[in-house]
Amino acid sequence: MNRKIIHVDMDAFYASIEQRDNPDYRGKPLAVGYGEKRGVVAAASYEARRYGVHSAMPSVTALRKCPHLIFVTPRFDHYRNVSNQIMQIFLEYTDKVEPLSLDEAFLDVTVNHKGNRSATLIAKEIKQKILNRVGLTASAGVSYNKFLAKIASDYKKPDGLFVIEPAEAEAFLEKLPVNKFFGVGRVTAARMEELGIKTGADLKQWSEMDLIHEFGKAGIAYFHFVRGIDDREVESERVRKSLGAEETFTEDLGEMVDILAALDQIAAEVHRRADKKKFLARTLTLKIKYADFTVITRSRTVGHYIRTYRQLFDLGKELLLQIDDFQEQKIRLMGLTLKNADTEQGALPGEGVQLMLEFED
Repeated sequence: MNRKIIHVDMDAFYASIEQRDNPDYRGKPLAVGYGEKRGVVAAASYEARRYGVHSAMPSVTALRKCPHLIFVTPRFDHYRNVSNQIMQIFLEYTDKVEPLSLDEAFLDVTVNHKGNRSATLIAKEIKQKILNRVGLTASAGVSYNKFLAKIASDYKKPDGLFVIEPAEAEAFLEKLPVNKFFGVGRVTAARMEELGIKTGADLKQWSEMDLIHEFGKAGIAYFHFVRGIDDREVESERVRKSLGAEETFTEDLGEMVDILAALDQIAAEVHRRADKKKFLARTLTLKIKYADFTVITRSRTVGHYIRTYRQLFDLGKELLLQIDDFQEQKIRLMGLTLKNADTEQGALPGEGVQLMLEFED
């Protein structure tokens, strides 16, 4: 029996909440974020997206593209509360809910609380309940696995509903551009295009071994995805695999004393978050972004759990000093991330853990 999977993705979630709460913002290009010189867009309304504004874009770039763009300071606690209201609607239908972030989740409704055999009708009901109770629109994708449901939810945004039936899946995927495949980012899509892989049909011509050779373990997933195969379960208890914090500085840092002071602040924040979540890990990754936007990362895995602020700071400093001539350029952004986790906190939706800003897709 084929499974019945729904992927629900809220439409421009952060920005839509701000437009819902403030009628003056409705119909106008709006960005959630900080509009000052070093600010970044966390989310953009559909009106702003028409001008080419998108999440993670520097605010100065966004304002060049859309001079009348409205910036609204993020209210992440409020967004989490709204997200919780939406998750409660999902739970009315099934306990098998896998949140991916504040604004999207997978639902397995193969067996559901309503006894409804139609996943499409359930998706319609959920969309209507979200609109009626929360005042926001959502897009939903329905199919027999997570990969296809995710693609389907993005196919007719905003306020869309799209179904990919088992008999239609392979033909649908063959026509789909590879940059629309869930899990294929910009860098991978560019590499695929260099290799002559532009559509699912092109991708299907490659053997599993050749894909592994070019893309590593991800090649296995690509081989199966393009054939409509994805056996991953909807995991109602997702264990957090990483936790970190990063900060974009108001002014680029060049002096060692300032860099170490920033590292100290970030290490303290990561320790606070890890302690709160009872998150234990053995790997620390340092991320540096220079003023020219070049990004460098360094990682180290140790034989014990990284438990204390002191361990975080000392290991972060060690990684920093491993970067050759790192003081020759000024630093725009710095971050620390704990990985290789063993966590006690159980179920957690994947949520942003940036020090200054959480981004929305």
